[in-house]
Amino acid sequence: MRLAFMGSPDFAVPALRALHAAGHEIACVYCQPPRPAGRGHAVRPAPVQVAAEALGLTVRTPARLRGNAAEHAFFAGLDLDAAIVAAYGLILPAAMLAAPRRGCINIHASLLPSWRGAAPIQAAILAGDAAAGVTIMQMDEGLDTGAMLLRDSVPLGPTATAAWLHDTLAAMGARLILRALAEAPPAIPQPEAGISYAPKLTRADGKLDWSHPAASLDRRIRALNPWPGTFCELGGATLKILAARPEPGHGPPGQTLDDALLVACGAQALRLLRVQAPGRAAMDAPAFLRGHAVPAGTMLG
Repeated sequence: MRLAFMGSPDFAVPALRALHAAGHEIACVYCQPPRPAGRGHAVRPAPVQVAAEALGLTVRTPARLRGNAAEHAFFAGLDLDAAIVAAYGLILPAAMLAAPRRGCINIHASLLPSWRGAAPIQAAILAGDAAAGVTIMQMDEGLDTGAMLLRDSVPLGPTATAAWLHDTLAAMGARLILRALAEAPPAIPQPEAGISYAPKLTRADGKLDWSHPAASLDRRIRALNPWPGTFCELGGATLKILAARPEPGHGPPGQTLDDALLVACGAQALRLLRVQAPGRAAMDAPAFLRGHAVPAGTMLG
């Protein structure tokens, strides 16, 4: 098939590579423009742009699509069978949705209608869902409201992290989009029941509130790793929390209950297993404590 591919982050790269390897003709790849990133704020292309250029594909990086008549005309002139969209980051206007013969098909990292929106992977872990998955969806003008073509799922165990789920669902999405194009499954409208939304995350979402139950904080740490990350305050400095485990314990929320980073929560306690101090490498708790004594009774913010 003659396709356009529209995606930006790492999540979309396996699907792009799978479509190319399967022999589909990728007429053009769309992704977000290069932006400053990292400590040096060097301008970097999106991961999809890097992957597309390595495959020798044409890349376009418009800053906007709404009201961009020239881009609409270019897109229509590609004479596409379909456009495949995976975490692109720009809303497609009606003119572009209607241009390909089979429309625009989205790889969405949730079991729709649950977790429509920007952060479905994190939302599934935060909520304690039993499973997460990918929905291949025929796009319309709504926010992830289009009819479903295919779905698949994976169980979420008690140690699932966003990093693991991201990679698992990226590979799942790559497999499913090949099936969707080959099989042309019937489009099934999303049910009205079970709709939920996953808003975009910010750094503020990573601040741990020790008044919450330990199980909830454990899910937050796993859901927000690696980004935006979770943190607390220790001795006036920010301490990143990379891994933890709920354990029995009781005390004022935020107070350490022993000398090994067991922190009281609103219910039970949380054992901090891996942390990172400002300007230091990430380390397991015993290594951190060799250089930073945190006696029982210390209050964490």
